[in-house]
Amino acid sequence: MNETSQDKQTTVGNIDDEILAFTAGKDLVLDLQLAEADCIGSAAHVTMLSRMPVEPPVLTPEEAALVCRELGIIRSLALAGEFHIHNEDQDVHLAVERTLTENLGDLGKKIHTGRSRNDQVAVDLRLFAKGKLLDLMEDAADLAESLTTFGETHQKVPMVGRTHMQPAMPSSVGLWATSYGEAVLEDLKSLQHVYELNDQCPLGAAAGYGVPLPIDRQLTSDLLGFSRPLHNVAHAIQARGKLEYQILQAMGQLMITLSRIAQDLMIFTLPEFGYFKIPKAFGTGSSIMPNKNNPDVLELIRSKAGLVLGYGSAVGHILHAAPGGYNRDLQDAKEPFLEGLATTRASVRILARCVAGLEVIPDKLRGAFDGGVFATDAALALVAKGMPFRDAYHQVKATLSDLENEDPDAAIALKTHLGATAGLDFELYRERIEDARSYTAQGRKHFSHAAEGLLGG
Repeated sequence: MNETSQDKQTTVGNIDDEILAFTAGKDLVLDLQLAEADCIGSAAHVTMLSRMPVEPPVLTPEEAALVCRELGIIRSLALAGEFHIHNEDQDVHLAVERTLTENLGDLGKKIHTGRSRNDQVAVDLRLFAKGKLLDLMEDAADLAESLTTFGETHQKVPMVGRTHMQPAMPSSVGLWATSYGEAVLEDLKSLQHVYELNDQCPLGAAAGYGVPLPIDRQLTSDLLGFSRPLHNVAHAIQARGKLEYQILQAMGQLMITLSRIAQDLMIFTLPEFGYFKIPKAFGTGSSIMPNKNNPDVLELIRSKAGLVLGYGSAVGHILHAAPGGYNRDLQDAKEPFLEGLATTRASVRILARCVAGLEVIPDKLRGAFDGGVFATDAALALVAKGMPFRDAYHQVKATLSDLENEDPDAAIALKTHLGATAGLDFELYRERIEDARSYTAQGRKHFSHAAEGLLGG
């Protein structure tokens, strides 16, 4: 052992300072993000303890109210960036307990009755994720609206549809934009699913095996605004990590959509294409080339998609070999989870702004059409007159040069069936967007009501 190492006094005993630094890891910084959630969770726990039918009571209602008031002060300090976690605290949970004990004496020492840091961090992460997922879903609805509005505004502008990146069939800017808007709305459904998985309370599971006290886990869940408690106490602890993995996977799906939009925009804004112009603010200059305005924002969205997918993979790899029960490995799942939440939201917000500012260049879009793009439509026109499709296919293939003067505007106007270039239902998209917003607003109202009921404004 390093000769300079020495033990430090912590709430849970003396620990060698080098080992303490290693085991605390980045929690001294990361856990600051969880301070508000820790105060909310602790307020629910002490309220439940004050109603627990034991004599003498662990906490009286008056004592619980005093603790909750102090937790409200800590929460305010945390939101103002004035709450600190020391090395000796190890994490936010013991930092809050230390602060309460310093300010309230023995009352602070009682708040950990009937719980473990295992269920405490589990509920903190779920409370934190609730707020962040609501923010993300709200922003994703804004992105879907930006894409829908852009698509509706330019729905009649022809655009070459591509397969294998090669010209394929007549399409439109409206079809392109709303295809991604619909993808975002589907990704929102995945986020709603993991939000509902997250909306279960693990508090009271303690270390994963319950406690020999008449705690009321349903009350704690209700106080925190969860839909229900996780029933099995062992599963309540073991679900940690897997839940973060599922949330990261859902965010990864959204990031894949964002990355594909970004990639398309980088291609279609090349001078050789010139279909769109990205707002100048979303590019950056070169340190050596005065002429450059590089699409750095879009490139970073593409790379951040890889990061979020990597965060999910990292958590899955941390978790996959762990045995049942709590294992300290899970500490290393915290950083990728928190980073994934922040990265995904930032990417969604910036892309929505970029889409809203896109400029369409209709002449460039129409000028990209050649006769071959109309080949399939021409073959199907022959089929409509009675010719077998394969015969029509070969006839058109042999006479592609005859299609050079076809009208792209007329071609996209002919496709009136459901979801095609002239059959897009923008009202349907707006209904889905409003449904997503209503879902988010209801969740936010319920969550805020629970938090403020415990700690006040």
